[in-house]
Amino acid sequence: MPEKFIFSSESVTEGHPDKVADQISDSVLDALLKDDPMSRVACEVMVSTGFAVVAGEISTKAVIDVQKIARETINGIGYTSADYGFDGNSCAVFTAIDEQSGDIAQGVDDAIEVRGQNLAESEIAKIGAGDQGMMFGYATNETKEYMPMPIALSHALARQLTKMRKDGILPYLRPDGKTQVSLRYEGRRAVHADTIVVSTQHDPSASLAQIREDMISRVIAPIVPPELIDDKTRIFVNPTGRFVKGGPAADSGLTGRKIIVDTYGGWVPHGGGAFSGKDPTKVDRSGAYMTRYAAKNIVAAGLADECQIQVAYAIGVAEPVSLNVNTFGTAKISEEKIAELLRECFDFRPAAIIRDLDLRKPQYKAVAAYGHMGRIDLPELPGWEKTDRADALRKAAGL
Repeated sequence: MPEKFIFSSESVTEGHPDKVADQISDSVLDALLKDDPMSRVACEVMVSTGFAVVAGEISTKAVIDVQKIARETINGIGYTSADYGFDGNSCAVFTAIDEQSGDIAQGVDDAIEVRGQNLAESEIAKIGAGDQGMMFGYATNETKEYMPMPIALSHALARQLTKMRKDGILPYLRPDGKTQVSLRYEGRRAVHADTIVVSTQHDPSASLAQIREDMISRVIAPIVPPELIDDKTRIFVNPTGRFVKGGPAADSGLTGRKIIVDTYGGWVPHGGGAFSGKDPTKVDRSGAYMTRYAAKNIVAAGLADECQIQVAYAIGVAEPVSLNVNTFGTAKISEEKIAELLRECFDFRPAAIIRDLDLRKPQYKAVAAYGHMGRIDLPELPGWEKTDRADALRKAAGL
Protein backbone atom coordinates (compact mmCIF):
# COMPACT_ATOMS: atom_id res chain seq x y z
CA MET A 1 0.00 0.00 0.00
CA PRO A 2 1.16 3.63 -0.49
CA GLU A 3 2.47 5.65 2.45
CA LYS A 4 -0.76 7.68 2.68
CA PHE A 5 -4.14 6.22 1.77
CA ILE A 6 -7.79 5.92 2.78
CA PHE A 7 -9.21 2.46 3.51
CA SER A 8 -12.88 1.55 3.97
CA SER A 9 -14.61 -1.43 5.57
CA GLU A 10 -18.28 -2.15 6.20
CA SER A 11 -20.41 -4.20 8.54
CA VAL A 12 -24.11 -5.05 8.67
CA THR A 13 -26.52 -5.72 11.51
CA GLU A 14 -28.10 -9.08 12.25
CA GLY A 15 -31.28 -7.91 10.50
CA HIS A 16 -29.57 -7.57 7.12
CA PRO A 17 -31.14 -10.21 4.84
CA ASP A 18 -27.84 -11.97 4.10
CA LYS A 19 -27.11 -12.12 7.83
CA VAL A 20 -30.59 -13.48 8.53
CA ALA A 21 -29.70 -16.35 6.18
CA ASP A 22 -26.29 -16.86 7.81
CA GLN A 23 -27.82 -17.01 11.29
CA ILE A 24 -30.46 -19.56 10.28
CA SER A 25 -27.76 -21.73 8.67
CA ASP A 26 -25.59 -21.63 11.78
CA SER A 27 -28.57 -22.14 14.11
CA VAL A 28 -29.34 -25.36 12.23
CA LEU A 29 -25.67 -26.36 12.47
CA ASP A 30 -25.58 -25.67 16.23
CA ALA A 31 -28.70 -27.74 16.83
CA LEU A 32 -27.25 -30.68 14.91
CA LEU A 33 -23.87 -30.48 16.68
CA LYS A 34 -25.61 -30.36 20.06
CA ASP A 35 -27.16 -33.80 19.51
CA ASP A 36 -24.54 -35.27 17.19
CA PRO A 37 -21.10 -33.60 17.24
CA MET A 38 -20.05 -35.71 14.25
CA SER A 39 -22.76 -34.26 11.99
CA ARG A 40 -21.74 -33.41 8.45
CA VAL A 41 -23.52 -30.22 7.51
CA ALA A 42 -23.71 -27.91 4.51
CA CYS A 43 -26.81 -25.81 5.16
CA GLU A 44 -27.75 -23.00 2.80
CA VAL A 45 -30.61 -20.54 3.33
CA MET A 46 -32.40 -18.04 1.14
CA VAL A 47 -34.86 -15.51 2.55
CA SER A 48 -37.18 -13.20 0.68
CA THR A 49 -40.55 -11.56 1.16
CA GLY A 50 -42.63 -13.85 3.35
CA PHE A 51 -40.53 -17.01 3.18
CA ALA A 52 -37.28 -18.80 3.96
CA VAL A 53 -35.81 -21.79 2.12
CA VAL A 54 -33.48 -24.09 4.05
CA ALA A 55 -31.53 -26.42 1.75
CA GLY A 56 -28.32 -28.38 1.64
CA GLU A 57 -26.65 -31.68 2.39
CA ILE A 58 -26.74 -33.06 5.93
CA SER A 59 -25.67 -36.44 7.31
CA THR A 60 -26.46 -36.81 11.01
CA LYS A 61 -27.97 -38.95 13.75
CA ALA A 62 -29.65 -35.89 15.25
CA VAL A 63 -33.35 -35.16 14.81
CA ILE A 64 -34.20 -31.47 14.77
CA ASP A 65 -37.14 -29.24 13.85
CA VAL A 66 -35.75 -27.06 11.08
CA GLN A 67 -38.89 -24.96 10.76
CA LYS A 68 -38.92 -24.18 14.48
CA ILE A 69 -35.23 -23.26 14.46
CA ALA A 70 -35.70 -20.93 11.47
CA ARG A 71 -38.69 -19.18 13.06
CA GLU A 72 -36.98 -18.77 16.44
CA THR A 73 -33.92 -17.31 14.75
CA ILE A 74 -35.96 -14.82 12.73
CA ASN A 75 -37.94 -13.76 15.79
CA GLY A 76 -34.77 -13.43 17.86
CA ILE A 77 -33.35 -11.02 15.31
CA GLY A 78 -36.43 -8.84 15.72
CA TYR A 79 -38.63 -9.65 12.72
CA THR A 80 -41.75 -10.28 14.76
CA SER A 81 -44.37 -8.26 12.92
CA ALA A 82 -45.81 -8.07 9.44
CA ASP A 83 -45.29 -4.30 9.76
CA TYR A 84 -41.56 -4.98 9.32
CA GLY A 85 -42.19 -6.85 6.07
CA PHE A 86 -41.00 -10.14 7.55
CA ASP A 87 -42.40 -12.09 10.49
CA GLY A 88 -40.92 -15.25 11.95
CA ASN A 89 -44.33 -16.33 13.22
CA SER A 90 -46.14 -16.21 9.90
CA CYS A 91 -43.53 -16.56 7.14
CA ALA A 92 -43.38 -19.79 5.16
CA VAL A 93 -40.39 -22.07 5.77
CA PHE A 94 -39.49 -24.56 3.04
CA THR A 95 -36.90 -27.32 3.43
CA ALA A 96 -34.91 -29.20 0.79
CA ILE A 97 -32.26 -31.29 2.53
CA ASP A 98 -30.36 -34.33 1.20
CA GLU A 99 -27.49 -36.42 2.57
CA GLN A 100 -23.86 -35.52 1.95
CA SER A 101 -22.43 -36.96 -1.26
CA GLY A 102 -20.79 -40.33 -0.70
CA ASP A 103 -17.98 -39.28 -3.03
CA ILE A 104 -17.13 -36.38 -0.72
CA ALA A 105 -17.69 -38.40 2.46
CA GLN A 106 -15.14 -41.06 1.55
CA GLY A 107 -12.40 -38.46 1.20
CA VAL A 108 -13.26 -36.87 4.53
CA ASP A 109 -13.61 -40.18 6.38
CA ASP A 110 -10.27 -41.51 5.11
CA ALA A 111 -7.58 -39.10 3.98
CA ILE A 112 -5.52 -40.07 0.96
CA GLU A 113 -2.51 -40.47 3.26
CA VAL A 114 -4.08 -43.56 4.89
CA ARG A 115 -6.71 -44.69 2.37
CA GLY A 116 -6.45 -48.38 1.53
CA GLN A 117 -3.84 -49.00 4.20
CA ASN A 118 -4.48 -51.35 7.08
CA LEU A 119 -2.70 -49.12 9.59
CA ALA A 120 -3.53 -48.12 13.15
CA GLU A 121 -3.63 -44.46 12.22
CA SER A 122 -4.94 -41.91 14.68
CA GLU A 123 -8.13 -40.00 13.94
CA ILE A 124 -5.95 -36.91 13.42
CA ALA A 125 -4.27 -38.52 10.41
CA LYS A 126 -7.43 -40.10 9.00
CA ILE A 127 -9.68 -37.12 8.31
CA GLY A 128 -9.13 -35.47 4.95
CA ALA A 129 -10.04 -31.91 3.98
CA GLY A 130 -13.69 -31.57 3.00
CA ASP A 131 -12.83 -29.50 -0.07
CA GLN A 132 -9.97 -27.97 -1.98
CA GLY A 133 -9.22 -24.28 -1.65
CA MET A 134 -7.12 -21.63 0.07
CA MET A 135 -7.84 -19.75 3.28
CA PHE A 136 -6.32 -16.62 4.79
CA GLY A 137 -5.85 -15.61 8.41
CA TYR A 138 -4.61 -12.27 9.68
CA ALA A 139 -3.86 -10.35 12.84
CA THR A 140 -2.48 -6.92 13.67
CA ASN A 141 -1.62 -5.13 16.90
CA GLU A 142 -3.42 -2.01 15.63
CA THR A 143 -6.47 -2.68 17.85
CA LYS A 144 -7.30 -4.61 21.01
CA GLU A 145 -9.22 -7.08 18.83
CA TYR A 146 -6.04 -7.72 16.79
CA MET A 147 -8.10 -6.60 13.78
CA PRO A 148 -7.71 -3.82 11.20
CA MET A 149 -9.28 -0.69 12.65
CA PRO A 150 -11.77 0.01 9.80
CA ILE A 151 -13.54 -3.36 10.20
CA ALA A 152 -13.23 -3.31 14.00
CA LEU A 153 -14.98 0.07 14.16
CA SER A 154 -17.59 -0.94 11.57
CA HIS A 155 -18.52 -4.02 13.62
CA ALA A 156 -18.61 -2.02 16.84
CA LEU A 157 -20.95 0.55 15.26
CA ALA A 158 -23.24 -2.21 13.98
CA ARG A 159 -23.37 -3.85 17.42
CA GLN A 160 -24.07 -0.48 19.05
CA LEU A 161 -26.86 0.21 16.57
CA THR A 162 -28.49 -3.11 17.42
CA LYS A 163 -28.03 -2.50 21.16
CA MET A 164 -29.90 0.79 20.88
CA ARG A 165 -32.77 -1.09 19.23
CA LYS A 166 -32.90 -4.16 21.45
CA ASP A 167 -32.48 -2.21 24.67
CA GLY A 168 -35.42 -0.01 23.68
CA ILE A 169 -33.36 3.19 23.84
CA LEU A 170 -34.29 4.11 20.26
CA PRO A 171 -37.63 2.33 19.78
CA TYR A 172 -38.13 3.57 16.22
CA LEU A 173 -35.23 1.42 14.99
CA ARG A 174 -35.87 -1.76 13.01
CA PRO A 175 -33.56 -4.75 12.47
CA ASP A 176 -31.84 -3.99 9.14
CA GLY A 177 -28.81 -1.74 9.07
CA LYS A 178 -25.32 -1.13 7.66
CA THR A 179 -22.23 0.73 8.82
CA GLN A 180 -19.06 1.80 7.04
CA VAL A 181 -15.85 3.46 8.19
CA SER A 182 -13.21 5.07 5.96
CA LEU A 183 -9.94 5.85 7.74
CA ARG A 184 -7.01 7.89 6.49
CA TYR A 185 -3.69 6.14 7.09
CA GLU A 186 -0.15 7.44 7.24
CA GLY A 187 2.09 4.42 6.95
CA ARG A 188 0.17 1.65 8.69
CA ARG A 189 -1.31 3.98 11.35
CA ALA A 190 -4.86 5.39 11.22
CA VAL A 191 -4.78 9.15 11.78
CA HIS A 192 -8.24 10.40 10.77
CA ALA A 193 -11.80 9.27 10.16
CA ASP A 194 -12.49 10.52 6.67
CA THR A 195 -16.07 9.18 6.31
CA ILE A 196 -18.54 7.37 8.57
CA VAL A 197 -21.78 5.92 7.19
CA VAL A 198 -24.69 4.59 9.24
CA SER A 199 -27.83 3.38 7.48
CA THR A 200 -30.63 2.06 9.65
CA GLN A 201 -34.11 0.76 9.00
CA HIS A 202 -36.67 2.77 10.95
CA ASP A 203 -40.32 3.29 11.76
CA PRO A 204 -42.13 5.58 9.27
CA SER A 205 -42.79 8.13 12.02
CA ALA A 206 -39.10 8.84 12.68
CA SER A 207 -37.69 11.95 10.99
CA LEU A 208 -34.32 12.01 9.29
CA ALA A 209 -33.21 14.86 11.57
CA GLN A 210 -34.02 12.83 14.67
CA ILE A 211 -32.31 9.71 13.29
CA ARG A 212 -29.18 11.68 12.36
CA GLU A 213 -28.93 13.28 15.79
CA ASP A 214 -29.37 9.94 17.55
CA MET A 215 -26.93 8.09 15.33
CA ILE A 216 -24.21 10.68 15.94
CA SER A 217 -24.73 10.98 19.70
CA ARG A 218 -25.73 7.42 20.66
CA VAL A 219 -24.04 5.22 18.06
CA ILE A 220 -20.99 6.99 16.60
CA ALA A 221 -19.78 9.05 19.58
CA PRO A 222 -19.50 6.11 22.02
CA ILE A 223 -17.59 3.98 19.49
CA VAL A 224 -15.26 6.01 17.25
CA PRO A 225 -12.23 7.43 19.11
CA PRO A 226 -12.76 11.21 19.36
CA GLU A 227 -9.20 11.95 18.25
CA LEU A 228 -10.06 10.50 14.82
CA ILE A 229 -13.04 12.82 14.24
CA ASP A 230 -12.90 16.52 13.38
CA ASP A 231 -14.88 19.03 11.33
CA LYS A 232 -13.51 17.48 8.14
CA THR A 233 -15.02 14.07 8.92
CA ARG A 234 -17.99 13.37 6.69
CA ILE A 235 -20.88 11.63 8.45
CA PHE A 236 -23.68 10.17 6.33
CA VAL A 237 -26.81 8.90 8.11
CA ASN A 238 -29.46 7.25 5.91
CA PRO A 239 -28.11 9.12 2.88
CA THR A 240 -31.08 8.10 0.69
CA GLY A 241 -33.31 10.02 3.12
CA ARG A 242 -35.59 7.11 4.06
CA PHE A 243 -35.08 3.46 5.07
CA VAL A 244 -38.46 2.06 6.14
CA LYS A 245 -38.62 -0.98 3.90
CA GLY A 246 -35.75 -3.31 4.75
CA GLY A 247 -34.72 -6.86 5.57
CA PRO A 248 -35.90 -9.76 3.39
CA ALA A 249 -38.88 -7.71 2.20
CA ALA A 250 -36.54 -5.26 0.48
CA ASP A 251 -33.77 -7.63 -0.67
CA SER A 252 -33.42 -11.39 -0.80
CA GLY A 253 -30.76 -12.80 1.48
CA LEU A 254 -28.38 -15.72 0.92
CA THR A 255 -26.04 -17.65 3.17
CA GLY A 256 -22.38 -16.81 2.60
CA ARG A 257 -22.76 -13.53 0.73
CA LYS A 258 -21.00 -11.37 3.35
CA ILE A 259 -17.62 -13.09 3.43
CA ILE A 260 -15.65 -9.82 3.62
CA VAL A 261 -17.78 -8.61 6.52
CA ASP A 262 -17.20 -11.99 8.17
CA THR A 263 -13.41 -11.68 7.99
CA TYR A 264 -11.10 -8.65 7.72
CA GLY A 265 -13.09 -6.04 5.83
CA GLY A 266 -11.02 -6.44 2.66
CA TRP A 267 -7.75 -5.45 4.36
CA VAL A 268 -6.16 -8.75 3.28
CA PRO A 269 -7.07 -11.31 0.58
CA HIS A 270 -9.96 -13.76 0.97
CA GLY A 271 -9.89 -17.34 -0.24
CA GLY A 272 -13.51 -17.10 -1.40
CA GLY A 273 -15.14 -19.74 0.82
CA ALA A 274 -17.97 -18.81 3.17
CA PHE A 275 -18.32 -20.08 6.75
CA SER A 276 -21.94 -20.26 7.86
CA GLY A 277 -23.83 -23.54 7.72
CA LYS A 278 -20.67 -25.65 7.34
CA ASP A 279 -19.44 -28.21 9.86
CA PRO A 280 -15.73 -28.00 10.77
CA THR A 281 -14.59 -30.74 8.39
CA LYS A 282 -15.12 -28.07 5.74
CA VAL A 283 -11.76 -26.29 5.62
CA ASP A 284 -13.41 -23.14 4.28
CA ARG A 285 -14.39 -22.66 7.90
CA SER A 286 -11.85 -24.54 10.02
CA GLY A 287 -8.84 -23.57 7.89
CA ALA A 288 -9.76 -19.89 8.09
CA TYR A 289 -10.18 -20.16 11.86
CA MET A 290 -6.83 -21.91 12.25
CA THR A 291 -4.93 -19.34 10.20
CA ARG A 292 -6.52 -16.58 12.29
CA TYR A 293 -5.52 -18.42 15.47
CA ALA A 294 -1.93 -18.87 14.31
CA ALA A 295 -1.59 -15.29 13.03
CA LYS A 296 -3.03 -13.84 16.23
CA ASN A 297 -0.62 -15.84 18.38
CA ILE A 298 2.32 -14.75 16.19
CA VAL A 299 1.39 -11.09 16.74
CA ALA A 300 0.54 -11.55 20.44
CA ALA A 301 3.97 -13.16 20.90
CA GLY A 302 5.62 -10.06 19.48
CA LEU A 303 7.14 -11.87 16.53
CA ALA A 304 5.54 -9.34 14.15
CA ASP A 305 3.20 -6.34 14.24
CA GLU A 306 1.13 -7.86 11.44
CA CYS A 307 0.86 -11.40 10.19
CA GLN A 308 -1.01 -12.88 7.24
CA ILE A 309 -1.08 -16.64 6.73
CA GLN A 310 -2.36 -18.51 3.68
CA VAL A 311 -3.03 -22.24 3.80
CA ALA A 312 -4.30 -24.41 0.94
CA TYR A 313 -5.82 -27.90 0.82
CA ALA A 314 -6.74 -30.64 -1.65
CA ILE A 315 -10.03 -32.45 -1.07
CA GLY A 316 -9.55 -35.74 0.76
CA VAL A 317 -5.96 -34.89 1.78
CA ALA A 318 -5.16 -34.15 5.43
CA GLU A 319 -1.88 -32.25 5.10
CA PRO A 320 -2.07 -28.74 3.59
CA VAL A 321 -0.52 -28.45 0.14
CA SER A 322 0.98 -25.05 0.99
CA LEU A 323 1.59 -22.64 3.88
CA ASN A 324 2.63 -19.02 3.28
CA VAL A 325 3.51 -16.24 5.73
CA ASN A 326 3.62 -12.47 5.11
CA THR A 327 4.42 -9.98 7.88
CA PHE A 328 4.53 -6.88 5.64
CA GLY A 329 8.04 -6.04 6.80
CA THR A 330 7.10 -5.97 10.50
CA ALA A 331 8.72 -9.25 11.60
CA LYS A 332 11.17 -9.19 14.50
CA ILE A 333 12.71 -12.42 13.24
CA SER A 334 12.91 -13.79 9.70
CA GLU A 335 9.70 -14.89 8.00
CA GLU A 336 11.41 -18.21 7.27
CA LYS A 337 11.84 -18.72 11.02
CA ILE A 338 8.19 -17.74 11.64
CA ALA A 339 7.06 -20.29 9.04
CA GLU A 340 9.23 -22.91 10.73
CA LEU A 341 7.69 -22.09 14.13
CA LEU A 342 4.21 -22.31 12.63
CA ARG A 343 4.86 -25.85 11.44
CA GLU A 344 6.30 -26.79 14.83
CA CYS A 345 3.58 -25.22 17.00
CA PHE A 346 0.41 -25.62 14.92
CA ASP A 347 -1.10 -28.68 13.24
CA PHE A 348 -3.07 -27.63 10.17
CA ARG A 349 -4.62 -31.04 9.46
CA PRO A 350 -8.45 -30.80 9.68
CA ALA A 351 -8.89 -33.22 12.60
CA ALA A 352 -6.14 -31.47 14.57
CA ILE A 353 -7.78 -28.09 13.96
CA ILE A 354 -11.12 -29.45 15.15
CA ARG A 355 -9.46 -30.85 18.28
CA ASP A 356 -7.29 -27.83 19.11
CA LEU A 357 -9.98 -25.20 18.55
CA ASP A 358 -12.86 -27.29 19.97
CA LEU A 359 -14.94 -26.91 16.82
CA ARG A 360 -17.44 -29.74 17.34
CA LYS A 361 -19.51 -27.85 19.91
CA PRO A 362 -22.47 -25.53 19.17
CA GLN A 363 -21.05 -22.00 18.97
CA TYR A 364 -21.58 -20.75 15.47
CA LYS A 365 -24.78 -18.69 15.60
CA ALA A 366 -22.94 -16.30 17.96
CA VAL A 367 -20.44 -15.41 15.24
CA ALA A 368 -22.87 -15.47 12.30
CA ALA A 369 -23.30 -11.68 12.63
CA TYR A 370 -20.76 -8.95 13.45
CA GLY A 371 -17.77 -10.95 12.22
CA HIS A 372 -16.17 -14.31 12.95
CA MET A 373 -12.82 -12.77 13.94
CA GLY A 374 -11.95 -10.37 16.74
CA ARG A 375 -14.99 -11.33 18.84
CA ILE A 376 -13.78 -10.15 22.23
CA ASP A 377 -17.35 -8.97 22.85
CA LEU A 378 -18.59 -12.55 23.35
CA PRO A 379 -18.83 -13.95 26.90
CA GLU A 380 -16.93 -17.07 25.85
CA LEU A 381 -14.03 -16.37 23.54
CA PRO A 382 -14.01 -18.70 20.50
CA GLY A 383 -11.04 -21.04 20.39
CA TRP A 384 -9.55 -19.32 17.35
CA GLU A 385 -9.42 -16.00 19.24
CA LYS A 386 -7.28 -17.25 22.13
CA THR A 387 -3.60 -16.35 22.46
CA ASP A 388 -2.63 -19.36 24.55
CA ARG A 389 0.39 -20.24 22.40
CA ALA A 390 2.00 -16.79 22.41
CA ASP A 391 4.36 -17.51 25.31
CA ALA A 392 5.60 -20.73 23.74
CA LEU A 393 6.17 -18.98 20.41
CA ARG A 394 8.03 -16.14 22.12
CA LYS A 395 10.34 -18.54 23.93
CA ALA A 396 10.91 -20.67 20.82
CA ALA A 397 11.85 -17.52 18.91
CA GLY A 398 14.29 -16.45 21.63
CA LEU A 399 12.51 -13.16 22.31
